[in-house]
Amino acid sequence: MAGKFTEEKLEHAVIELFGEKDVNISHFKGEAFDRELTDVLLKEDLRNYLFSKYKADEITENEVKAIIRQLELLPASDLYSSNQKIMKWVADGFALKREDRSKKDLHVYLIDYAGLEEQVQANHLDVIAADSQVKYGDKNTYRIVNQLEIHGFHPRIPDAIVYVNGLPLVVMEFKTAIRENATIHNAYVQLTVRYKRDIPELFKYNAFCVISDGVNNKAGSFFAEYDFFYGWRKVDGDEKKSVDGISSLHTLVKGMFQKDRFRDILRNFIYIPDTSSKEVKIVCRYPQYYGARKLYDHIKDHRQPKGDGKGGTYFGATGCGKSFTMLYLTRL
Repeated sequence: MAGKFTEEKLEHAVIELFGEKDVNISHFKGEAFDRELTDVLLKEDLRNYLFSKYKADEITENEVKAIIRQLELLPASDLYSSNQKIMKWVADGFALKREDRSKKDLHVYLIDYAGLEEQVQANHLDVIAADSQVKYGDKNTYRIVNQLEIHGFHPRIPDAIVYVNGLPLVVMEFKTAIRENATIHNAYVQLTVRYKRDIPELFKYNAFCVISDGVNNKAGSFFAEYDFFYGWRKVDGDEKKSVDGISSLHTLVKGMFQKDRFRDILRNFIYIPDTSSKEVKIVCRYPQYYGARKLYDHIKDHRQPKGDGKGGTYFGATGCGKSFTMLYLTRL
């Protein structure tokens, strides 16, 4: 029994992957934070980020409080609309009316995207990722948090949450592959049924979810059906073969959560339509991400007058999501 790969061991394995040099996201237990149990934001992180990012703009205490209040007042009862709005703010920022009305509006970004393009364009991310915050002035605070008790309609403790600047952007749920009655689909149901019912406030801020049993490892939109959760099977997109099984846990963490790629996904690779009769939210698959990025690089390299003006050709099988790849390319 002692040697079995339990959910606790899987959780620790994931946390260790996040701590490795090329991801470098620190781990904290939920008990480390002084917060109300109903709070899903790490407000001190968000406050510190805003004061640091907008120090030169002389952001005030009341303005910071207004930003936090604006986030909290969006209703969890209308979860899709609130998430749609917050995801737009995360990607594009928003205008803040100043306390001093003689000052023009301050455009506030909840995530610092400084140096993002320079980092993503570099072909040696594995070398420069660790010092990106120093090199490009990235002011974000990244954490992976486990054992965070959240009180809503019923108390829940998600397996792990990835926070950026106090925003719970990714929720992770683990099930062990050694228990017949605990599958990766059970992890999906835990997130999208039980947690949605009991702690909906958490998912106002959700960019995407991760489900894992150690062998099967997938990411997807909280609003998507289970069949639309996919593995992230390459770390940098240049590998000749995609991986599966236990190795796909490594490629998912190292591929999606390298800080600059993570920021890129948050800003450019999550699509929510402006209007929709259904709860549509599309998180990129790894071929869409790497395909759009390579096309973008090719287009820039071939721009006239120095280049030949050719944009390049993209081949994809039926059903691979070419339309969304073009949408992401257009966004870039």
